[in-house]
Amino acid sequence: MFGLKPKEDEFFKLFVESSMVLREGAYVLQSVMNEYTQLEQKMAQISDIEHKADDINDAIIDKLNQTFITPLDREDIYSLATMLDDVVDFLQGTMQRMVLYKAGKPAPGAVQLANVLVDCTEEMVAVFTLFKNIKGNQEKILSHTHKIADLETQGDNIYRREVALLFETCSDPIEVIKWKEILEHMEDALDHCEDIADLLRGVVMKYA
Repeated sequence: MFGLKPKEDEFFKLFVESSMVLREGAYVLQSVMNEYTQLEQKMAQISDIEHKADDINDAIIDKLNQTFITPLDREDIYSLATMLDDVVDFLQGTMQRMVLYKAGKPAPGAVQLANVLVDCTEEMVAVFTLFKNIKGNQEKILSHTHKIADLETQGDNIYRREVALLFETCSDPIEVIKWKEILEHMEDALDHCEDIADLLRGVVMKYA
């Protein structure tokens, strides 16, 4: 049955939950970059987090299908839900590649990217916590989305610098390929965070 009354609280609560699960995944990746010998043990943890993210994504989409009047455009709700889930997939994919490639000790740039990802997800939790009241929190929401964009730019710079350093200093082409792909996966996660921030800004323009 379609619900005729918009269940705003439920959608916004699920978005907050999704952002918090994303943040949890970023902290797991950060802990691995700082203590890489725990990588295989942490794989079970990131897998659990990824399952939680999938469950929340499914819950949002199910609720979308059951709700006639939604608090935001249906396309925006769907996009935000799937994009949050996708970032968690990138975090898991980063760790999977570290295991499969037996990557060893992370380069300083990888550690820095993990730190930026944590900062980014903290901003994500903050913005979704404010999102229930778009009109009242417009300036704060936009401030957080601009911080996410700034962090993504910072991540881009770290990524380019680290890849250049790999080619300059690493004599083993296999190691270069391994770490370039791992770094790309982390950078893709940051790109998706910026895409979410861009979409959030668009939503604010519609409803503020």
